[in-house]
Amino acid sequence: MKILPDDSPVSRDGVETFSAISNSRNLVYFWSLPNCAGNQLRNVTRKLESDLHSSKKRFAELAEQCESLKKGREASDEREVALNELKSIQQKHTELKEEMEQYADNDPAAFEAMSSDFLLRPKL
Repeated sequence: MKILPDDSPVSRDGVETFSAISNSRNLVYFWSLPNCAGNQLRNVTRKLESDLHSSKKRFAELAEQCESLKKGREASDEREVALNELKSIQQKHTELKEEMEQYADNDPAAFEAMSSDFLLRPKL
């Protein structure tokens, strides 16, 4: 019973196991009605068509959202000035962060934490 794959046209309802008395082996018999395979294929087709429809709908929604987000971002002099200002502010922020990292070793709070850690260590 475990060897039948999930997408097999054999229905689990159509599987029976019989014990053979003479050789103590289990015999497995299975059958499938012709209509079962057709129903399974129709179900798979319906599911795939439904997935395709929902994917197309999602694509249309995302395309519409993309177009709406593009509005207000057209190239203009005001936008260029604002973008340049933003870049300069970001660059200044990066420079200040780098300068702060240089002084991190001289931070009084970090120095206090290191000295208290040193004082709390047991002597060897």
